[in-house]
Amino acid sequence: MNLKVRLTVMNVLEFAVWGAYLTSMGSYLVKIGMAVNIGWFYSVQGIVSLFMPALIGIIADRWIEGQKVLGICHFLAGLFMLSVFFYGSSAGTEASFSILFTLYALSVAFFKPTIALANSVAYSALEGAGLDTVKEFPPIRVFGTVGFICAMWAVDLGGMQEHVGQFAVSGLLSLLLAVYALTLPACPVNRSAEHKSLTEALGLRAFMLFKKKRMAYFFIFSMCLGICLQITNGFANPFISSFGSIPGYADTFGVQHANILISISQISETCCILLIPFFLGRFGIKRVMLIAMVAWVFRFGFFALGNPGSGVWLFILSMLVYGVAFDFFNISGSLFVDKETDISIRSSAQGLFMMMTNGLGATIGTLSAQAVINHFVYSLPPTASGEDMISGWNTCWIAFAVYALVVAVLCSMLFKYKHVPRGEYKNK
Repeated sequence: MNLKVRLTVMNVLEFAVWGAYLTSMGSYLVKIGMAVNIGWFYSVQGIVSLFMPALIGIIADRWIEGQKVLGICHFLAGLFMLSVFFYGSSAGTEASFSILFTLYALSVAFFKPTIALANSVAYSALEGAGLDTVKEFPPIRVFGTVGFICAMWAVDLGGMQEHVGQFAVSGLLSLLLAVYALTLPACPVNRSAEHKSLTEALGLRAFMLFKKKRMAYFFIFSMCLGICLQITNGFANPFISSFGSIPGYADTFGVQHANILISISQISETCCILLIPFFLGRFGIKRVMLIAMVAWVFRFGFFALGNPGSGVWLFILSMLVYGVAFDFFNISGSLFVDKETDISIRSSAQGLFMMMTNGLGATIGTLSAQAVINHFVYSLPPTASGEDMISGWNTCWIAFAVYALVVAVLCSMLFKYKHVPRGEYKNK
């Protein structure tokens, strides 16, 4: 099978595992009475990203081939996710937060490193075949988003948006990828040096990147932007579905099929990924990051202004700009790290990028967002009208938009980077 096709299949499965539950889990938690805990379920993805991607990356860099580590992680993630399904099915609305959360957290702990690992496996295979990663990787990665969308639609059309079955879909896909990963090209490990310091032996040299001022600012602003990443994943579905309490919106397509409406965000991703080589080569990482930050302002702002009825076009605009907000940051940042780091610490550096964005950033962002939403939405008395609840939601979205705008302004002032055209990642 053609190498690009093999890597495409890997990306389809990698993100289908995530798409099966990421945007709909919040609605399931609302249904079983855990609305105030949504933030914890999403923030645990950030918490484990503080250490798991870096640790697993070290293993892939130093001791076990990357594609094998990818398979092991997915096997364990799949088993724990299926455990979530079986427990949730038997417990129903009486499910214990501690048990459900623990099983879910263990699955996520092994899944999160696989995103960076999949990138490293693809980069290694493409370079081994003499191909340019900046040109060849984005068209491959775009099919990961296709897999994410297909999983979202399957869960929505299968009536599982508010059902524990979404975790079964994710777990089975993870086990499938665990087997498939073992067929991928081998990733070299670095055992060349006979005498290594403790830092080198553990693969911690990636953290030395903070000594470079430019890289330090890059990782700091990556963390600040990472705060935005999980907010709409966790709360967009419950927000749109909450319009169902207002008679005029109850039967709208958005309320009935919030996941499909949200999937426009991922469809936008498929287009925006293909634009990355052009924008990154022409404008450089700083301007691309600023474009992503401004896109987050519009992402949140359109949510505050729209509704699933006459204002659904604003929701659609919010979904469309998501592709820019997510891809221009995540994919471009990953490619930037790949070009700025030595091959001997590549997996560790990718893990560090994940730690700053999906670790510190996502954890702070999700828990902060939950606190804001609890205050303005879930603290309302049971007698509050649907309009009062939507008003609370809108206040939250405006607050998030203002935050993204402040980060964009600070990044433009503090992150000093001079771009050299034609895709050369150099600082002068």
